[in-house]
Amino acid sequence: MKLYKILVFPGGTEIGLEIHKSLCSCKDIQLYSVGLDVSNHASYVFTSHFNIPSIYDPAWIDSLNKIITENNIDYIFPAYDEIIIYLAINAEKIRAKIISSPLKTCLITRYKSKTYSMFCKNIPVPKIYRSLDEIDYFPVFIKPDKGQGSQDTHIVHNKQHLSLLLSKNQEYIITEYLPGDEYTIDCFSHRHTGLIFCKGRQRIRTKNGISMNSCSVNNNDNEIFLNYAELISKKLTFYGAWFFQLKKDQDGNYKLLEIAPRIAGAMAFHRVQGINFSLLSIYEQENIPIEVIINQFDVELDRALINRYKHNIEYKTVYVDLDDTLVINGKLNLTLIQFLYQCINNDKKIFLLTKHTGNVNNFLEKYRIKCIFDSIIQIDKLAYKANYILEKNAIFIDDSFTERKSVNTKLSIPTFDSSMIEMLLDYKG
Repeated sequence: MKLYKILVFPGGTEIGLEIHKSLCSCKDIQLYSVGLDVSNHASYVFTSHFNIPSIYDPAWIDSLNKIITENNIDYIFPAYDEIIIYLAINAEKIRAKIISSPLKTCLITRYKSKTYSMFCKNIPVPKIYRSLDEIDYFPVFIKPDKGQGSQDTHIVHNKQHLSLLLSKNQEYIITEYLPGDEYTIDCFSHRHTGLIFCKGRQRIRTKNGISMNSCSVNNNDNEIFLNYAELISKKLTFYGAWFFQLKKDQDGNYKLLEIAPRIAGAMAFHRVQGINFSLLSIYEQENIPIEVIINQFDVELDRALINRYKHNIEYKTVYVDLDDTLVINGKLNLTLIQFLYQCINNDKKIFLLTKHTGNVNNFLEKYRIKCIFDSIIQIDKLAYKANYILEKNAIFIDDSFTERKSVNTKLSIPTFDSSMIEMLLDYKG
């Protein structure tokens, strides 16, 4: 089995994080990340993360090639629109293959004006105003011709405000305002067999251009989306994952917003139904025959901020309580279970330290967790747990503040309750 070494560039975008989530558990993939030396999420989830100069710095290609050579990278997976262009243009200078569609496709889809010009005769596109004098109805919508993520976009309600905005940015395009529902249509194409997958999702809630809540659409809509995808595929060539977005006008008609030859951050919506766009895109580059199976169920995706941590705690042993810590109100504490299995992966010892009054072995067998522990220490109700912690480089997990205080005071080791466990979880891969 070949191991593919994949460098996600940049790893800290929503796109890069979706690529990571898609590939981190794949047996034939080893992930790396690269990006600017600025605060971002990549180093919290990628085992190997590197910094390079901006793509506008002449030294960026040499820096990138150094990372590629030292780590034997097979493919670069672009995770930002502008980087797609720079990688595609400089492909011959870069010492790894690039997971991307052809340069022509990348250049056309990077610009709204070029996209609308190419497809206006085949697919409904927003009405474009070339000057203020052409505008017959407000509000209008303006956006950069080359932009992403709803950055620097505006709904404009009068000519005065529009004139002010245009004076600050001459690269805006002015279109009709589309007040209706918005949709993303996730697609996958193989260079030899053409369009393999096409299915839409409605964007219910967005934030800074990122789809935060998406839900399934009906079959009639998907038939329309498939027709549009086939029309797009006749004019542009795609290798691997791509998507396009539609929005309804005031009369309920679909109009094309954009096309992008890349992974979308919310492609997780269809990934959990069976379409791993990132992995399939690698296989497409390898010219591996592709077949997909999608589970037929409706799904709703909602996204929110998540917490990830770095810490300097070093420990070899975990002492953990049972009642109201590992099992709470008759249910396993799933976050703590995840952490304990992480400890098993990292060869750390796990000691159960409990004042459980019943038969501990029977209780553990009921919840199917007896095998987790290196040792089970059952003590009297009146005993102090601090007296039974003998291992060095240990941490202690217990719901009881009194027990945590006693352990911390006597042994000076880190102590945790269940709400603190998330800090100990490691998502790198």
